[in-house]
Amino acid sequence: MAAGSASAAPSPRFIVGFKAGAADKANAAVIRERGNVKRKIGGMNAMSVELSAAAAEALRTDPNIAYVEADAVRFIPEMEMQVAAAGDGGIDMSPAANPSSGKEYFLGQRVPYGISMVQADQLPNGASRSGNRTICIIDSGYDRAHEDLNNNGTVTGEYDSGTGWWNTDENSHGTHVAGTIAAQNNNGVGVVGVLPASQLRLHIVKVFGAAGWAYSSELADAANKCAAAGANIISMSLSGPAPSMTEQAAFDALAAKGILSIAAASNAGTPAMRWPAGYASVVSVGALDSNKQWATFSNYNAKVELSAPGVNVLSTVPMNTATASELKVGATTYAPGPMTFSARATRTAPLADFGLGTSVNAAVAGKVCLIERGAISFGAKVANCEASGGVGAIVYNSLGGGSFAGTLGAPGSTIPSMTASAAEGAAMKAQLGQSATLTVRGDHYAGFNGTSMATPHVAAVAGLVWSYFPMCSADQIRTALGATAEDLGTPGRDVKYGFGLVRAKAAYDYLAANHCKN
Repeated sequence: MAAGSASAAPSPRFIVGFKAGAADKANAAVIRERGNVKRKIGGMNAMSVELSAAAAEALRTDPNIAYVEADAVRFIPEMEMQVAAAGDGGIDMSPAANPSSGKEYFLGQRVPYGISMVQADQLPNGASRSGNRTICIIDSGYDRAHEDLNNNGTVTGEYDSGTGWWNTDENSHGTHVAGTIAAQNNNGVGVVGVLPASQLRLHIVKVFGAAGWAYSSELADAANKCAAAGANIISMSLSGPAPSMTEQAAFDALAAKGILSIAAASNAGTPAMRWPAGYASVVSVGALDSNKQWATFSNYNAKVELSAPGVNVLSTVPMNTATASELKVGATTYAPGPMTFSARATRTAPLADFGLGTSVNAAVAGKVCLIERGAISFGAKVANCEASGGVGAIVYNSLGGGSFAGTLGAPGSTIPSMTASAAEGAAMKAQLGQSATLTVRGDHYAGFNGTSMATPHVAAVAGLVWSYFPMCSADQIRTALGATAEDLGTPGRDVKYGFGLVRAKAAYDYLAANHCKN
């Protein structure tokens, strides 16, 4: 069953590798063992097959079969781990973006903090160079109708019988990744990406549907489709807990062809290795926050090679699928954080103290609940407010905590809800009884967390730098990025940061001085 199916979990499959010239005999052997071929892997003597474990053992003895291995599962890391920094469902937020000064980018746009962190705004004449590179994004698709992605150079893609057309995105993940790479520099609209000049060539291969998982056979096939489309760089914000010899062979072959593959280290916050980032032929990317500190969810091991922004990264999502929150109490306008699964509505009512929100209290009926973070989940707090007759909810941080993103855990709430920092909560405590207006509306941009968000920063920086030195090889670009990364943490390469923060201008200067010499 393909990743785009309605199945909530993957069913077991095997990859059957066959000897050169033995495709027909291998197919016959699979049929004999009552197997069901699900995918023939492009560019390889291999196919993905549904069959029993006993049948897999039988195939291993067939003289036409080279090997049989489990078809490992690959996930969007955020969905694999259901990442949250706290048990109540909240993730602390760093500053997502700053307004454009009009110098590097048109006024009216928000410039995500990662753009300057990776020095994407420091290269000369960037608008005219990136058209000589192609970045292939293997993910959940691309919202071609998005206001910040609908005119950003040449974008092509693939149709897949399991996941559908490349230019739709039921998951939001792929569109977010694409925005970090190539959101347009267009006056007054949205955000900008690392390569915003509408010159870059993108190729999209959609391996994830709404369920957020795929098989390693599908990833190997997708990577070979990237190569066939002329990709120089492959960006993969995905991972899985088991390696695959088929997948490794695919990426090793692509590296030999001069293609640079880049993947997320994953988000368990442990030393666990994840693949494809674990292969030597793939660059493994860890995540940093806006202060260049290691993100505590980012996996750390000897394979981590580069780091990039991955906490509260603001980027594009399919149109109107995100939420924007607005809050005014009395004469004071606040900047609240988002609450996933909040109802979209506007409510105005007196502000009332609801404590920790651990129980129903009729005293807040017809009022906006001001709730302190802690003790129970956000979903339970907001549900108690709603059961008490409250018309809106604000959950503020405790113990001096800053802004954060929350989640109710599931849809179903009928009142608008949002988050606030501890300082904002303290200020609102002094405004109890005043009129509070909460608005939660649809938006086209969202802040995401994960090594998935760090990966496209590295892929885009590689494309940006390489566009100035197209005569360099993929290995030379990889070496330059590592040699010029900002060393963070323990001096030298370490398990959390790798070589450090990827830097476009530093890599450009290195190559300008060394002329593609490692």
